[in-house]
Amino acid sequence: VQLQASGGGSVQAGGSLRLSCAASRGRIGGYVMAWYRQASGEQRELVASITGGGSTNYADSVKGRFTISRDNAKNTVSLQMNSLKPEDTAVYYCKIHKGVGNDYWGQGTLVTVSS
Repeated sequence: VQLQASGGGSVQAGGSLRLSCAASRGRIGGYVMAWYRQASGEQRELVASITGGGSTNYADSVKGRFTISRDNAKNTVSLQMNSLKPEDTAVYYCKIHKGVGNDYWGQGTLVTVSS
């Protein structure tokens, strides 16, 4: 499976962005999908995940501001980001978890939030 992330950009604090991740060469249905981010000089961290059944999990830092969703028919997963803060600045990656040691990553999309 290949993942293509898009939707990043530059916004002011308080603004919104919607990231999308489109999968090809495979279906996402039934698998856990997730968004991670990596700020400059920092380790990659989990932002949000969604199971095949639609259960979601969020990092404490984004709860109430970000919403992850999936559309299995369109083979996409999205991340709606509201009330953005400068500390949300990072490269955002989508990932599909197909089993132990069987993860696939997208190429990343840069989000820059200015104060």
